[in-house]
Amino acid sequence: MSTDTAILVLEDGQTFEGRAYGAKGQTLGEIVFNTGMTGYQETLTDPSYHKQIVVMTAPHIGNTGMNDEDPESRQIWVAGYVVRDPARRPSNWRSRRSLDEVLEREGIVGLSGIDTRQLTRILRSSGVMRAGIFSGSALAPVDELLERVRSADAMEGSSLAREVSVPAEYTVEPPEGTPVRRHVVAVDLGIKAMTPELMAQRGMRVTVVPATTTAEEILAKKPDGVFFSNGPGDPGADDASVETLRKVLSAGVPFFGICYGNQILGRALGYGTYKLQFGHRGINQPVVDRSTGKVEITAHNHGFAVDAPLEGASDSPAGFGKVRVSHVNLNDNVVEGLECLDIPAFSVQYHPEAAAGPHDAGYLFDRFDALMEAKN
Repeated sequence: MSTDTAILVLEDGQTFEGRAYGAKGQTLGEIVFNTGMTGYQETLTDPSYHKQIVVMTAPHIGNTGMNDEDPESRQIWVAGYVVRDPARRPSNWRSRRSLDEVLEREGIVGLSGIDTRQLTRILRSSGVMRAGIFSGSALAPVDELLERVRSADAMEGSSLAREVSVPAEYTVEPPEGTPVRRHVVAVDLGIKAMTPELMAQRGMRVTVVPATTTAEEILAKKPDGVFFSNGPGDPGADDASVETLRKVLSAGVPFFGICYGNQILGRALGYGTYKLQFGHRGINQPVVDRSTGKVEITAHNHGFAVDAPLEGASDSPAGFGKVRVSHVNLNDNVVEGLECLDIPAFSVQYHPEAAAGPHDAGYLFDRFDALMEAKN
């Protein structure tokens, strides 16, 4: 084999041979696909992709390079990266370095030169699964590589939010000249940098706290509202966050959750969660807001969903009053949002802070502001 050879091995035994891209070595994780035509820098730095190998369905990746303005967190979080045709050179006025250079610097093992559309069709029909990318000194007979893949941890049952959360709290202030109107405590379960920025633009001082912060510590800050962010892992394995949120809801503090935060709200209300066959990942998912009938094109990154009744209002199994499903995915009827009718709490499954991506859902931050205004 060439020194540039890389092999992708799927849990079901299928293999793809391509070229090493980024760092060389071995990486294991759940393999998923992203349908976005752009926005790869946000994808790479989104903590929700922790321990996942990401396949880009768009064939040409890296043409705008990597800049200093768009990272959503302090590092790249994907476990591995698979593209068809990497750009030979970046061309953008904000580019500071090439994608390949950054992947290599941060130790992200990748692979290029395979038919990513074919791979996506496999994942759509068989479902996401464990996989591994192997290159350089990690190469070995396929049977041995397959054994490594099948011995890796599965995503189901994995509680990962605390692995990506910040170690200490920090504050995001409103822009200069914008008065502070609210104080929000945002629990970092894998938060993206744009989220507190968009809240701050609306006059909210945002205190971002680690995932291990207790309900008592949150409430001691006397917030006008509490926010739970996106994040990685199986919400069914995160009992600690569920119990924290139940105490916040019982205290009557207005709540807003995004993505993983939506799933934790669902569990806190007493509903279950389940794993999707291949999940929603990309910037082109149609979602209807049932309160307005408006269809939004939204950005997604989730492999789990809330199991709640789609029609009418249901009683919260955990005793928090009536709840209705506020948003639904028009592709597959997956729950995309929850609204509590008797307590001040709501959530959505998608990402209203997407960058690059659609901005159709930015109004949700205004809805959170209105919820706090009504409570105060």
